[in-house]
Amino acid sequence: MKTKIQACIIDDEQDGRDYIALLLENEFPEIHNAYQASSVEEAYIYLSKNAPDILFLDIQLKDGTAFDLLSKFREIDSQIIFITAFEHFAIQAIKSGAADYLLKPIKKMDFIIAVNKVLENVRKSKNTTVLQSNKINLPTLQGFKITDINDIIRCEADSSYTTFYLTDKTRIIVSKTLHEFEELLLKYNFFRIHHKHLINLSHLKEYIKGKGGQVVMTDHSVLDVSVRKKNDFLHRIEHMD
Repeated sequence: MKTKIQACIIDDEQDGRDYIALLLENEFPEIHNAYQASSVEEAYIYLSKNAPDILFLDIQLKDGTAFDLLSKFREIDSQIIFITAFEHFAIQAIKSGAADYLLKPIKKMDFIIAVNKVLENVRKSKNTTVLQSNKINLPTLQGFKITDINDIIRCEADSSYTTFYLTDKTRIIVSKTLHEFEELLLKYNFFRIHHKHLINLSHLKEYIKGKGGQVVMTDHSVLDVSVRKKNDFLHRIEHMD
């Protein structure tokens, strides 16, 4: 069964949120309106734990701006469509990684064009698939490489790229974010210990105590565990089969 594309609407005006939700329902039934927020604080709490495919983000919110919200994150994996009543925000929106922006009052055709644009990006990002026999299809510049998941020691984020480190000491660089692979690999005994590191727990050799601590992997790499992830990581290790 295909998973619906997830959207989050952030706007401090209820009418604005309702209108976007209605447009999504009528024009893009394949997109699920997963969450709505009206403030920077509310949106931050949600985005700290969730990564919607598409983020409709009003620039001026009641407790700050969209840029204040984005500054709280090292990276946002969502396709962002900024919404503003003021055209002079457009340049700043583009510099902040907007896939597109919409001016209020939102015109239906402008909305459809913007969403179709980001849908193409979302669908491309979902092309990575896990195949039968615990193999993953990794797209590369030359084509793709089918890799045994058990041979992946760790994955490392580098902006919008992810590097895979394999047991045969080779590396595969894929132009997709680490978040996308995290969703695919969690059920294969992987754990994200840090915003940069997703590790295969089957290749974990040692944990070194510290504020967040460090792990040593079978390829002798030493990786930091973030303070935020430490308790969840140790709990997971304690309950490993």
